[in-house]
Amino acid sequence: MADYDVVVIGAGNAALAASVSARESGAERVLVLEKAPEEMRGGNTYYSGGLFRIAFDTTEQLLRLLPRARELEGFVEGIEPYPAESFRADLLRMTNGHTDPELSQRLISDSYDTACWMAAHGIRFEPAISLGAVKLGGVIKWPKGAIVRAANEGVGLSRMWFLIAERSGINIRYNTAAIRLLQNSQGRVCGVMVRDSSGIHEIQAGAVVLGCGGFEANAAWRAQYLGRPWDHAKVRGTPHNQGDGLRMALEIGALPWGQWSGCHATPISAEAPPFGDRRLTDKTNRLSYPYGVMLNRLGLRFVDEGEDQALFTYAKFGGAILNQPGGVAYQIFDHKVAALLEPRYATSEPIVAQRLDELVRKLELDHEAALRTLNEFNRAAGCGSFNPSIPDGMATRGISPPKSNWAQKLDTPPFSAYQVTGGITFSFGGLKIDQRAQVLSTAWTPIPGLYACGEMVGGLFHNNYPGGSGLMSGAVFGRIAGANAARDRA
Repeated sequence: MADYDVVVIGAGNAALAASVSARESGAERVLVLEKAPEEMRGGNTYYSGGLFRIAFDTTEQLLRLLPRARELEGFVEGIEPYPAESFRADLLRMTNGHTDPELSQRLISDSYDTACWMAAHGIRFEPAISLGAVKLGGVIKWPKGAIVRAANEGVGLSRMWFLIAERSGINIRYNTAAIRLLQNSQGRVCGVMVRDSSGIHEIQAGAVVLGCGGFEANAAWRAQYLGRPWDHAKVRGTPHNQGDGLRMALEIGALPWGQWSGCHATPISAEAPPFGDRRLTDKTNRLSYPYGVMLNRLGLRFVDEGEDQALFTYAKFGGAILNQPGGVAYQIFDHKVAALLEPRYATSEPIVAQRLDELVRKLELDHEAALRTLNEFNRAAGCGSFNPSIPDGMATRGISPPKSNWAQKLDTPPFSAYQVTGGITFSFGGLKIDQRAQVLSTAWTPIPGLYACGEMVGGLFHNNYPGGSGLMSGAVFGRIAGANAARDRA
């Protein structure tokens, strides 16, 4: 007899959703294995902003998740429906069409129902006001689809999931690293070999769910799959996501899937530590660049800062910054937009000056080239009408790269600059799963007893990513994986 009905490897949003789903689907003995010590538990979820991208058709649907938001001035008036077609269009646009059609359809169609399922179990949500909302004329304007986050962000989401899991009678073991999947003579995954304080031993299971993240914290794998300079990238989240689950699955013939050369990487403060800070969590993010310009050490702009709203460009611009000389850049703003900067900017001190030339001299870059770039930008900018709540078409003319929206002149002192780098969040390469979240083999057949969810799912994201779709994917496929693991357990 197996020691457990279902063993879930990992303890972030996806893994804990899987464990709760398995428990309610009939698995009486569910074990969660967390490699980290208890004080470091929660995977990347703990470090996240807690944003969930959810497809919904009516304001009432959203208020079901945010019942107290009616009391928030300007909230209801600012809600725009985000139907499945809009979610799909954004995902296709962000990935240049390179998103697995079946998995993306499941993500989108199940997003609202899964959020309601989470709420029914005790996950509380709140309006994601600090993640891009702008108040204009008493109405809160939202980036498309980015309205709902977990209460108290990733820290709150992690705590709520652990509380729900423990209340459900799920066993959680800390300081326990999974090192190999076990298979019986028929090829079914029937358990896992682990390393803990007592040594190395086997745990027998009716089914196993892999929810232990990608390889973003593994410098060697980053060098191998992402190339230079990713081996030197700062990691926004947990140091424990070393690709263990991917390695174990590939060792038994799982099919690698998705963009193994791609990742989610975010502009973060250059002062951020090598791995995620448990105190600051996602507060090192620097995502207000659409309202200013970014210069590299050569004194040049290198992206269209106004290509789209930040939650549609930040996941690729982190990589763009990391690939600049020295892996850093400066975000430069004038006083006109100071009130629009995300509250997260307050976690570091900007470099400030009353004149642009004075500001440039304080930065570690080519001063002459930088001043020339800023003057050229100012001559090309200011065409149109500024509206921070939508892509406003206020574009530059005659310079490359262009700035397609929010291209105001930098002409109002004081001027400020923030040094940023690219922080990796998670790797896009993963495993091929089917609609039941069962892992497929290189023979394109399901591996009996093995399921995957969260960052381990390959094929959803490519080059870029719509903000909030990662946590939503983790919950959707975690719920599916846990339920099917419970029903199919040996």
